[in-house]
Amino acid sequence: MLFKHPEILFFLFLLIIPILVHLFQLRKFKTEYFTNVKFLKELSIQTRKSSKLKKYLLLATRLLLLTFLIFAFAQPFFKAKDSKNASNELYIILDNSFSMQAKGKKGELLKRAVQDLLEHTPENANFSLITCSDNFWNTDIKSIQKEIQNLKYSATPFKLDQLLGKIKSHKTAFNKDIVVITDAVGLQPNQIKNTKETENLYFVLSKAEKQDNIAIDSVFISQTLDNFYEIGIKLDAFGSDFKDIPIALYNNKKLIAKTIVNFEAKTKTVKFTIPKEDFHGYASIVDNGLEYDNSYYFSISKPEKSSVISIGDSEKSNFLSRIYTEKDFNYINYSLESLDYNTIEKQDAIVLNELIDIPQALQTTLKSFVEKGGSVILIPNAESSLSNLNLFLNNYGGIQFKSLENSEKIITKINFSHPLFGNVFEKKFDNFQYPNTKKSFAFSSTVPLIMGFSDQTPFLSAIQNSIGSVYVFASPLNKINSNFINSPIVVPVFYNMAQNIQKSGVNAMIIDDSKPFIVETLLSKDEIVTVKNDNESFIPVQQILNNKVKLNFNDNPKEAGNFGVYTSNKSVENISFNYNRSESNLSNANPDAIGDYKELNSVDSIFDTLNANRSDNQLWKWFVIFTLLFVIFEVIIQKFVK
Repeated sequence: MLFKHPEILFFLFLLIIPILVHLFQLRKFKTEYFTNVKFLKELSIQTRKSSKLKKYLLLATRLLLLTFLIFAFAQPFFKAKDSKNASNELYIILDNSFSMQAKGKKGELLKRAVQDLLEHTPENANFSLITCSDNFWNTDIKSIQKEIQNLKYSATPFKLDQLLGKIKSHKTAFNKDIVVITDAVGLQPNQIKNTKETENLYFVLSKAEKQDNIAIDSVFISQTLDNFYEIGIKLDAFGSDFKDIPIALYNNKKLIAKTIVNFEAKTKTVKFTIPKEDFHGYASIVDNGLEYDNSYYFSISKPEKSSVISIGDSEKSNFLSRIYTEKDFNYINYSLESLDYNTIEKQDAIVLNELIDIPQALQTTLKSFVEKGGSVILIPNAESSLSNLNLFLNNYGGIQFKSLENSEKIITKINFSHPLFGNVFEKKFDNFQYPNTKKSFAFSSTVPLIMGFSDQTPFLSAIQNSIGSVYVFASPLNKINSNFINSPIVVPVFYNMAQNIQKSGVNAMIIDDSKPFIVETLLSKDEIVTVKNDNESFIPVQQILNNKVKLNFNDNPKEAGNFGVYTSNKSVENISFNYNRSESNLSNANPDAIGDYKELNSVDSIFDTLNANRSDNQLWKWFVIFTLLFVIFEVIIQKFVK
């Protein structure tokens, strides 16, 4: 037991006063004997004993009364068990990602958490609130009441390690208490493994009552007809027993198609046929799950021909002219000697078809071409030198040629999940007539293969940056060396490698994705590109690339929707943005990820729990109570004890 004012204990010497008073009041009784007073004598002895007992009781009561009174003024207390953390700063991480739209026992999880914070946070409590989208440093509940009442769901998925990183970078001289309010969707143990010992981590886990949800995952062109597109809308069902789900298709907010979907499996693709012209709209469903993933915005531009040139022997390039037809491509073949370097910038893809040597000037031009979003397809020549091939590939990294192998190999492996084969195959197959090669280069690769030989070595791989690609074959494709160009798979492979997705595909960006967007427009001096719709407008990070502009959106826009790209209020292109679907599967909630960290029952227990072991146990009130009790005891003794 400790005392706030231990100097007052010196007044305990005052206890000698009641003792002195008691001794002063003690008197010796003189015994007198009388005849025939037998009963009177007995009564006298009894009275003397009672009087002596009363005096001792009063002495004890007064000593204790004075002792407890002095102790009360000295303010005794027991030191808190966790007193070293009494000065900790409080940080609250509030998950406002879209999975918190799920409904718990008292409504939407986020709204319930916000309400609990407003109701149970002491007005004098200082803390910092960090969400997926906003930060409120060193504040109190009254100062941010309006802001958190209007807190919106964040397009950025909940990533605890990044939010903890923000707190760690917030410098302070004090230790930290961190309380995480989340539904644990997507939570992984490795996100909290680097938490410091000085950071006390607590969790308040919000639980959804139901985990059923349907999400629109993506939209793609499944088939291109003469005057129509057949688009596929992929739906993912998380849960069970989904029946009669309505799905509608809108173009410029005008309903153009509607149907009912039933799920025989967890994934369902619904197909619609739309005119082969500009489309700027969205697909929408209605379900009883999360709302944010019920709409998918996308744009399709009226098809433009992609421009492709091949550089190499015209005879060896004949198969390319049969793939890059006039209907879909502007295709020209050049010999290396006749190549006009100025035409390269205007292309979408360049095919280097079995060049023995790639000149340094061409290497430099192609490097710039890829950095601006172009695609290069490298088909090696058996007579090419390794040094020349590797010098060219050094510009991009990831692949290095080794030796030429004079042994026949069969191409058996296809990476069906690679974007190059997106929507090419309806299902995987095993009875494919595999093409072969007689000579091929071995190469080391740190990038995923697209196609491979039976010995698991790469036949086709791709080096990709954010906007451009370099496709590398391991073997010459001429008829003498390989029958690959006679295989049915050669068409989708070369077609998709050369196709500019922005010219012929579905345009649908993901908010908070680092993937850039290329706009073909020529900007004048001081002119900028703006992205806007009726509700929102922002200026993206932009880089001029001759007659193109590279746009980076970072965390813009804030809300999903259809937007337009403008220069000086002139519409250049349509673009659409969607929320990341990583929060759609509520069964990904992983409460076990918190491990041994303490879980709090509810938001209202945060402050009680943190203060329980950090507040000193004050005892002075008890000593005051005992003082009053002994005052009462003295009165009782004086009145009732004779």
